[in-house]
Amino acid sequence: MSQIELSDRGDKKTVEDGDLLMPKFDGDGLIVAVVTEVSSGEVLMVGYMNAEAFKRTIETGEAWYWSRSRQGYWKKGETSGQIQQVHEILTDCDQDALVLKVSVAGNGATCHVGYRSCFYRKVAKAEDGTVRLERVEAEKVYDPAEVYGKS
Repeated sequence: MSQIELSDRGDKKTVEDGDLLMPKFDGDGLIVAVVTEVSSGEVLMVGYMNAEAFKRTIETGEAWYWSRSRQGYWKKGETSGQIQQVHEILTDCDQDALVLKVSVAGNGATCHVGYRSCFYRKVAKAEDGTVRLERVEAEKVYDPAEVYGKS
C-alpha cells in the first residue's frame, strides 16, 4: 500500500551512526512505539508497528499501529476522533524502538479507557510493603461508552 521504502539492516556502525532508516523489527515483525505529547513530553501510550504501519505513519503524518489483539492495522482515532498528528519520529541507537511526538485531535485523550494518557496510574508502595496502583489523573476526559458504543 505504501510507497515508502525502508533500508535493509546494515552493519552496526551504519545502523548506529548512519543516516539510513534501518528499523529492527522483532520476531513478530513489530517495533515498539512510545507516544508522547509534542509540547509537554507527556507519555500518552505505547503501541506497536509493523513495517506497513510504520510506512503509513511516515507517509500520512498520522499514527498507524498494528493491533496485536485484533491482528490488523488501526489508525489511532479513526473511531474516536482522537487522531494522532505526528510531528516527529525518533529512533534509538540500534533502531529497535521509536518515539512518536504527536498532538491529539478531538478531546485530546489517547486512552480507550477514557483518560488523557494510558499511563493514568502509578505504582505506590505503602509502609507495610503492600503495593497498589494510585491514580495520577483524577478524572476521565470522556466516557468510552459514548465514543465506542460499548461498556
